[in-house]
Amino acid sequence: MTAPMEYPAAARADLVEELHGHLVADPYRWLEDEGDPRTAAWSTAQRELFRGRQAAWPDLPALRARLADLLDTGALSPPAAHGPWQLRTRRARGRDLPVLEARAERDGAVRTVFDPLVLDPSGATVLDDWTPSWEGASVAVQTSTGGTEDSVLRVLDTATGAVLDGPIDRLRRSAIAWLPGGGAFYYVRRPAPETIPGEERYHRRVYLHRVGSDPAEDRLVFGEGREMTQYYTVATTPDGRWLTLTASTGASPRTDVWLADLTASEPERPLLRPVQEGVAARTELHLRAGTGPRDALYLRTRRDAPRGRIERATPADPGTREVLIAEDPQAVVEDFTVLDGPELARPLALVTRTRHALSEITVHDLATGEQLGEVALPGPGTVGALKARSGPGHEVWFRYGDFTTPSTVLHYDARSGRTEPWDAGTRGPDHDVMVRQVSFPAQDGTQVRMFLVSPTGRPDRPRPTVITGYGGFGASIVPGFAPQALAWARAGGVYAFACLRGGGEEGEQWHRAGRRERKSNTFDDLAAAADWLLAGGWTAPGRLGLVGSSNGGLTMGAALTRSPAKYAAVVAIAPLLDMVRYELSGMGPSWREEYGSAADPVELGWLLGYSPYHQVREDVRYPAVLLGAADGDTRVDPLHARKMCAALQHAAARAGGGPVLLRLERGVGHGIRGVATTAELLADILAFLAERLGLPIGDAAGGEAGGEAAEVAAGEETEVTAGAAAGAVAGATRQQAAVAR
Repeated sequence: MTAPMEYPAAARADLVEELHGHLVADPYRWLEDEGDPRTAAWSTAQRELFRGRQAAWPDLPALRARLADLLDTGALSPPAAHGPWQLRTRRARGRDLPVLEARAERDGAVRTVFDPLVLDPSGATVLDDWTPSWEGASVAVQTSTGGTEDSVLRVLDTATGAVLDGPIDRLRRSAIAWLPGGGAFYYVRRPAPETIPGEERYHRRVYLHRVGSDPAEDRLVFGEGREMTQYYTVATTPDGRWLTLTASTGASPRTDVWLADLTASEPERPLLRPVQEGVAARTELHLRAGTGPRDALYLRTRRDAPRGRIERATPADPGTREVLIAEDPQAVVEDFTVLDGPELARPLALVTRTRHALSEITVHDLATGEQLGEVALPGPGTVGALKARSGPGHEVWFRYGDFTTPSTVLHYDARSGRTEPWDAGTRGPDHDVMVRQVSFPAQDGTQVRMFLVSPTGRPDRPRPTVITGYGGFGASIVPGFAPQALAWARAGGVYAFACLRGGGEEGEQWHRAGRRERKSNTFDDLAAAADWLLAGGWTAPGRLGLVGSSNGGLTMGAALTRSPAKYAAVVAIAPLLDMVRYELSGMGPSWREEYGSAADPVELGWLLGYSPYHQVREDVRYPAVLLGAADGDTRVDPLHARKMCAALQHAAARAGGGPVLLRLERGVGHGIRGVATTAELLADILAFLAERLGLPIGDAAGGEAGGEAAEVAAGEETEVTAGAAAGAVAGATRQQAAVAR
């Protein structure tokens, strides 16, 4: 027998608090303080323990290289066509981070506008977002360093890349709403930290900034005195007449919307009139340049339509609406745009929906809402945001993708109805694996869908299988390029993506069915997915593992403590695990609408019922567990992973099982990261799982993929193969779920 693993010592404090009649133990409270010397020493010991175990994983360098090659596909964003420029990001093969470049529409000449590696050669700074002025002459870029997502804004000259304004700090990937001429914009910024001690990441405000002026002189437009966890978006029309402002409180599925006519007031003091307030539904406004008070505006809304619909109103009377494009009972509206160029016989509306997590785009008459056709897509996959010209036009650009091929930008021309690849710059499909969408019943009979990536597309024999899922914040798991799944399947395993309740795959009702007092449905769905795979012969006991990140890490932590014997290995990266104290760190206060609050007696009961940290029992044998955290994560504090690690290691020392490992990263966070650090993270996850599930992951470069193709199944299953898209353009847009803001 293998000798029990020795873990770093972690003192268990006899700390028990009474909260609303519940006795709540918290023996590792001291690990919340990153600055405590005991925490620092313990974390250093955990790093050494992880590195020692990592060194024993076979073929890790080859796996890391394989994943780096899969990730190094090149990447291109759809363009923002403003004035004479098409701006886009491009990550060429061999580069770790993308650059922002501008392509002249006149002659096609391309120049680099911004390269984060020029700003910071260390690679620690990433491009968070960018927004060109309506004329395209300048562009606002936002960057952050060390994974913090604390953005700094600069305004650059599009033609030269010269800095025109900035840096402006205290942003967090803010919306930018330019006024015509490029001399001013609305944006969202936090107050000076000394004015809000202890709440530095909250109390956002909308300001108007004049380019070249001191940000301290920016005019406050909105947000003073409002709830501290509210966040805002702003948008203007290209002619500068209309300003739209939205407010959402934390993770609440409610959007309040205001509209201002900037011809009726000074930009510094817009007269904001409510379009929607106090309604538990997400809503967005769409207005075109040239819209007058009694012309049409459009609303993409879930008000009285949990899967979404398109409504029409006027700026003069936005409360009086008519349904233009009705809700589809089986598909969720994701995007909407207007094409109204003079080349077209009539103005058109394009609507993107996901039907059971697979995308489609329909074309409608803008006047009547009548469906005229569909935009041809390469196959079952995912469509990203529709990008039309800032002025009248006849074309849109969008990303298209699936699990097995890198993201590609497509261009749709409404004059001809043709969809074609645009400026191909990514590697095409080269992976012969099978993807199948299946449906299975949850414990209460609800049908849940799941994508399976595997060598043959059928349960030919029990294979090492990994399930991932999210199930929160209305975020959807949809087809998107997944190098980790490709490597796993090519080595002979099955990688499953489960569409759990709490996500958005089936609309707002699906989200609400897995939040707050109904959160247990998320965990029930994951358990049902595991049972279905076991019963169907896809895998076998001892060969089933879990992996999730962020809210998905909470999902996996709950599964681990609910049914520890069901899984051979569990991975939780950047996880939420102490649900009694989650509100006291990171962006926790923003998530009360999603989970509930420990300050409420009833809601504390919900949280204690599944909080993974509080469900760990010292006499239970838990499977192998890998927890991951990053020091730059400002959303989910690493304290969750530290406390859970200590609790599980204590249980393993008493009851056996494990190993329990903690992977701690420096210089990265919860969001954007480069190719190299992504490859390292994925390689460690797969190597850990492979060791525990018995998969020879070193075979990932060759493996079993390429077996006999499974036939297309009828009824509740849809099969997609990489080969089916080989003759057409296919890419990948992963709508990767992440804990909200």
